[in-house]
Amino acid sequence: MPMRRNVFTPDHEAFRSVVRDFVGKEVVPHFAAWEQAGRLPRDVFEKLGDLGLIGTAIPEEYGGGGQNDYRYNVVLQEEAARALVYFGTLRTQLDIILPYFLTYADDAQKRRWLPGIAAGRTLTAIAMTEPGTGSDLAGIRTTAVRTGDTYVLNGAKTFITGGLLADLVLVVARTSTEPGNRRRGLSLLVVEDGMPGFTKGRVLQKLGLKAQDTIELAFSDVRVPAANLLGQEGEAFSYLGANLAQERLAIAVGAVAQSRAALDATTRYVKERSAFGTPVSSFQNTKFELAAVATEIEAAQAMLDRAVLEHTEGRLSGSDAAMVKLFCTEMQARAVDRCLQLFGGYGYILEYPIARLFADARVARIYGGTSEVMKTIISKSLGL
Repeated sequence: MPMRRNVFTPDHEAFRSVVRDFVGKEVVPHFAAWEQAGRLPRDVFEKLGDLGLIGTAIPEEYGGGGQNDYRYNVVLQEEAARALVYFGTLRTQLDIILPYFLTYADDAQKRRWLPGIAAGRTLTAIAMTEPGTGSDLAGIRTTAVRTGDTYVLNGAKTFITGGLLADLVLVVARTSTEPGNRRRGLSLLVVEDGMPGFTKGRVLQKLGLKAQDTIELAFSDVRVPAANLLGQEGEAFSYLGANLAQERLAIAVGAVAQSRAALDATTRYVKERSAFGTPVSSFQNTKFELAAVATEIEAAQAMLDRAVLEHTEGRLSGSDAAMVKLFCTEMQARAVDRCLQLFGGYGYILEYPIARLFADARVARIYGGTSEVMKTIISKSLGL
């Protein structure tokens, strides 16, 4: 049994009950088909919106629940993982993109966009990465030139999660250049689906996360109204950095929840499976391996829960978030690999969920900042 946790209130647990029921009825029966299709259908997001599961952090005046408490996002990830599924691009929309709208949009922009987001009728994506620019955001080459009351946007983006269905794409573009300071001059523009010159390119075929579309985007003389500038011109680099702690924490939440799901699935399997006329669960190696995995998960959960509470109280530092992401995702890699081994040959067959958990886990050590980038951040906090 997992150790007792002190993260959630009765309100969170009531929310969990609604999410668990939704996942069982609306997600689990269809998830395999959605993986084949490469995305969740739009009506899933609309149903989530109708139940108030998407807009918890959005103020009531804009159609949300007025509960800006990150723990509700944690519950969504945990309950999906528990059922061996996930909500497609929802984590990206809630944990990474929504904070930019909540923090930097003016009142007119919030009235335009937040009600649709809360209702699940407006889907979003964020376009940072370029073909030649990964972690080096200061090297972004997509440009936006101000002409009167519009910006003329040109460039290309890749690895864009949720871009296929997105109605609004938050694009990071260079609006000016300052010699000697590459971080200055980046801005956030909200590009709307259907704007002339905005093209959604090929869907990228990935190793894992098959129910989450990832695509390329192109912008050719796209005229974006100045009213779609989010925040101040030239300040995007600082905006992007301000939300990195939550983005990395969210990845860690998924890593631990999915590791626990892998442990549970493996424990069930070894009790049912026999080898040499004996249940696999009776072998000492099986017991020791799963005991070690369970212990690592509990250690990661304790670290993660502390970070979640720190973040809820507005105190989670960038270096601490980096530690949490590094530890939890590296733990996930070890845990899922050891679990898959206990499935034997069946672990390599996609019919068994452990194979998908293994494939899905690999990107956790890459996106949101690689493990190597996390170590760089941590070492700087040590004065090295």
